[in-house]
Amino acid sequence: MSRLLRIKPMSMLSQEAGEQGEHTLKRSLSALNLITLGIGAVIGAGIFTLTGQAAALHAGPAVALSFVLAGVTCAFAGLCYAEFASIIPIAGSAYTYGYATLGELVAWIIGWDLTLEYAFGASTVASGWAGYFNSLMQQLGIVIPPALTTTTGNILVKYNGIWMDKMSLPPGVSDAGLLHVTGLFNLVAVCIVVVVTTILVIGIKESANFNSAIVIIKLGIVGIFLVVGGLYLFHNPHVASLNWHPFIPPADGHGNFGWGGIPVAAASIFFAYIGFDAVSTAAQEAKNPQRDMPIGILGSLVVCTILYILVSLVLTGLVSYKTLNVSAPVALAIDATGVGWGSILVKVGAVFGLATVMLVMLLGQSRVFYSMSRDGLLPKWASAIHPKFRTPWITTIVFGTFAAIMPAFLPIDKLSELVNIGTLLAFTIVCAGVWVLRVRHPEMKRPFKTPLVPLVPILGILSAVYLMTQLMRITWIVMIGWLLLGLVIYFGYSLKHSKVQKLAKAEEID
Repeated sequence: MSRLLRIKPMSMLSQEAGEQGEHTLKRSLSALNLITLGIGAVIGAGIFTLTGQAAALHAGPAVALSFVLAGVTCAFAGLCYAEFASIIPIAGSAYTYGYATLGELVAWIIGWDLTLEYAFGASTVASGWAGYFNSLMQQLGIVIPPALTTTTGNILVKYNGIWMDKMSLPPGVSDAGLLHVTGLFNLVAVCIVVVVTTILVIGIKESANFNSAIVIIKLGIVGIFLVVGGLYLFHNPHVASLNWHPFIPPADGHGNFGWGGIPVAAASIFFAYIGFDAVSTAAQEAKNPQRDMPIGILGSLVVCTILYILVSLVLTGLVSYKTLNVSAPVALAIDATGVGWGSILVKVGAVFGLATVMLVMLLGQSRVFYSMSRDGLLPKWASAIHPKFRTPWITTIVFGTFAAIMPAFLPIDKLSELVNIGTLLAFTIVCAGVWVLRVRHPEMKRPFKTPLVPLVPILGILSAVYLMTQLMRITWIVMIGWLLLGLVIYFGYSLKHSKVQKLAKAEEID
């Protein structure tokens, strides 16, 4: 058992952090790049889709309190991430932190878990992006062959001149007599993943600049929604009064609404907060990681939590929460203000916003795999660096292909919850790791220190585990199945090729 819990020595981590040359990742990201990287991942699916669904199905207008709860949970974890990122400026995020404190087996579990989290998360977002993009194109009068805009076997119908999912028809409207098309594969989703993967292969600085430009655009659009919606509610307070009453709807007896619905909604929207975890995967590409990583992680977390709370309040104030279980709830809400160009603007924001979410997720996934391969836990191809672009190009292409295939052929349901459990597990391990490292190495230099240790890590662990218990059973079943597959690979390959295990054997011989 002691073999499985061997930690990666801090001396080895420090050596890797200081490596330079064409076979290493290029340090080119500033604190601003890191903040926008986090915002790029966080401001996307959460605002444009999940907020409305969480309000309609779980919490009503009190979804704003769900974002407060999720934000507090993230704050505990974010402080712990910031300390680790300042000490260990290595790609790999929670995987690397777990390896340095809790041992190899724990590191493998979290690394394998993050692989699932990022890859399936990117697939989910690609599917949502394709829906928004197709809707925007039709609104602009550009019709893509409908069979190439949805998953294999899915039925689309033409209603009021617009191709839409058969299940999205308004209540009481029959599909009888409407034109029908059966989906071949989602070419639109494939194309956006190919574009994002290409940008990531070309270079981290180019990816970060692309992300920063889009973040500015979509923050502007979110800001316009808040201003337009806020002014409408200011001049029509009776609308907000009607839609916000009751602010906490009575419980439905199935765990939704009431006070119990707030944590359920918080668990369901946690997908939105994957971004600041992804920031830490870029630590090895930051110019000054000891200073910039804490700024990037905590800065993106603060900005995004404030925006989520404001958007959820305006959203549920403009329309009844009962109507928000749609693919484009923000567009629906801004239509209620009577601003004709609002729907197009929001869809443009969603198209840009979801693209950057995909970019950061695929970036994070490739960096975790890169780190695991460098440690010998995965084959060498996963850490191969392109001689010109200085990016882990093979693993980026492999998982970009995987992320493109999934939404092209398969209908993806409940994947956001699957990603949620991965994020929460990562938070739990990072919080535990900070506490363990404080006990084992109290003398270590810490450019950023998590306050109130062990209170903050304990609160982070408890809040993350609590939200995990609010997720659906099928989420746990899939997660456990994935981890079992990972253990087979670990004991069949990784344990034999691990650099830490080889180092320990060499020290025993000496």
